[in-house]
Amino acid sequence: MENVEQQVAELQNQLAALQGQRVENKLSMVVFSGDLDKVLASMVIATGAVAMGMEVVMFFTFWGTPVLRDANKSVGGKDMMGKMFGAMLPKGTGQVKLSKMNMGGMGTMMMKNLMQKKNVASLEEMLALAEELGVRIIICEMSMDLMGFKREEMIKYEHLDFGGVAKFIAEAGTSKIQLFI
Repeated sequence: MENVEQQVAELQNQLAALQGQRVENKLSMVVFSGDLDKVLASMVIATGAVAMGMEVVMFFTFWGTPVLRDANKSVGGKDMMGKMFGAMLPKGTGQVKLSKMNMGGMGTMMMKNLMQKKNVASLEEMLALAEELGVRIIICEMSMDLMGFKREEMIKYEHLDFGGVAKFIAEAGTSKIQLFI
């Protein structure tokens, strides 16, 4: 009987802990890749989820971070590594390439032309739609620091924030769906 009482007490403790965790109708997504096709898929999923009534939080980290650099902004005061990363990585949505069949840029150009012919929104249009729909974006500060990026060179986006993994985990912990792209 003592064993049963102990098990009931453990189950009550577990139930109380679960009741404290409120799962929200939210999608939290890590955008690790900066490839055109993968970032586009992320945006399609994000805007689709918002259209279905979900809250969406996107966490751009490592190779996804350069996508959010503003092509028209230039900032100084970078060290040598920051300058190198800045020169080697894409600057904004217009410079991202396909992950497969890029063929020296020809594949990316062909895909963009095909998207236009088929009335598929461009990455720039998808990002604008995401902003309009309220998709929240968090840019990983550690990735920015590693690559020498500064806040001042990132895009202007109404729902943009900066943070680390703890901020993303707090969001993901209350999300119904978590994705890694």
